[in-house]
Amino acid sequence: MEAFSQWKTSSYALNSHRIREHIEDLCTRDDDSLTADYRTRSYYRSGGNFLWIDRHGIDHRADTLLAVLHTIRDLGFSERKFHLYQIERDIQRVRHIDFLNADSSHSINVTMARLEYNLTKDYLRFVSGERYGYMNPRYVFNRIDVMGLDSVGNPTGYRQLFDVPIHRPSRHYYMYALHKVYVDSVSDYLKEVQTHDPLYAMLKSALKHHPSAEQRKRILVNMERCRWRGYVPQKHDKYIVVNIPAYHLYAYDNDQLWETRVGCGAIATKTPLLTSQIERMDVNPSWVIPMSIIKKDIARHAGSTYYFTSHRYDIREAATGLHVNPARVTAEMLRSGSYRVVQEGGKGNSLGRIIFRFKNNFSVFLHDTSNPNFFTNDDRGVSHGCVRVQNPIGFAFWLLGKNADEWTQDKLRISMDIPPQTTQGQEYITNPEADRKIINSLPVTPRVPIYITYFTLYPTRSGRLIPFADVYGYDEVIYQQLQQLY
Repeated sequence: MEAFSQWKTSSYALNSHRIREHIEDLCTRDDDSLTADYRTRSYYRSGGNFLWIDRHGIDHRADTLLAVLHTIRDLGFSERKFHLYQIERDIQRVRHIDFLNADSSHSINVTMARLEYNLTKDYLRFVSGERYGYMNPRYVFNRIDVMGLDSVGNPTGYRQLFDVPIHRPSRHYYMYALHKVYVDSVSDYLKEVQTHDPLYAMLKSALKHHPSAEQRKRILVNMERCRWRGYVPQKHDKYIVVNIPAYHLYAYDNDQLWETRVGCGAIATKTPLLTSQIERMDVNPSWVIPMSIIKKDIARHAGSTYYFTSHRYDIREAATGLHVNPARVTAEMLRSGSYRVVQEGGKGNSLGRIIFRFKNNFSVFLHDTSNPNFFTNDDRGVSHGCVRVQNPIGFAFWLLGKNADEWTQDKLRISMDIPPQTTQGQEYITNPEADRKIINSLPVTPRVPIYITYFTLYPTRSGRLIPFADVYGYDEVIYQQLQQLY
């Protein structure tokens, strides 16, 4: 034992109580604000077990995590923000038992505490970030547009802009992830959580080609979008993607792509991000005008019979549906919410001649328009939130697919005052007793998934990434949220 007497010094003495004291100090001084950071502090302040260290030092699990942290530069993140170099130095110090002449900041208990804390923090950051995304878009995007202020200037409400049912980590998830460390399943789990979406792979590859600062930023924020499981359009036999920055609708049917231009919400009335399924199409729909438009544009015309008649606006009691004479209605009555203003369907209706309906929480739909000239513009942010389709009849035929024979297609054309193309249809419209509105509604069977999404980098059908303007400023919002990782 005399040969080992030199090791009997306090410099080499591990003390679990002191390690916990140093971890508590790290928790106190840590002001990083990712959810994983809060969960790390909560775990240790609740007396959580040591995961990476023991009386023998540190084992291969730390090496496994360290190897993955060496790849974060490929994801656009800062190695320094993930404490890579600090962890490497501390591991080397432990394995070389380099504590004899170390100062207080590198003593054995301080070093072990720092390793334990940083490894857990970076592990939770990585697995939760790659599995769910490094930010919570539902929380962030639904606090962008203020709807009102109280007497001292505090927001009273926000416009809801994000309603995609993405997966989010729960408290149980973080405990599950930590259990993976405890039972030595780190290697498998680090592989399991990583994103394997094809668009993500394309963006990650583009990051390697030395993009400019602006291009790099665009790539990084779109990579983050790909991590939101449930947000990226999933492949179905048949599905629709509306990409707002592109002002474009992509309709996929197995390997076939049909596409058309669209118009979306203006900056003040943004089209919300959502997923749903198209259920039916209604021909010559009436338009129940939203209260926001009534208050802003219509109420000031109260009492003008000419205005309401020329626009084919009908005023009705909200409770009973009874018609009200426009001459007897005041602006205060319209703003009260007790009355509805409805535009009759048909030619000149703001919804156009056809609307495509799907369940959502915003009364947002895809529809035709009575003013199609704007489709030639690059900036097509023109609506109050709905999506206007440039080629609605073509879209209707695509949705119906094999369910629409030639006569069904012609009936749809006739109902929309479009010349028929079959002999049967041409004979039909020459009949003076024929009903020009022979279709009011058609079901979409089976229902077709629709994704209203937002990507400022999106691939063409040939697989080339195309940049689009950040029309709502969402790229900057995401980038600021992740700034502490870049």
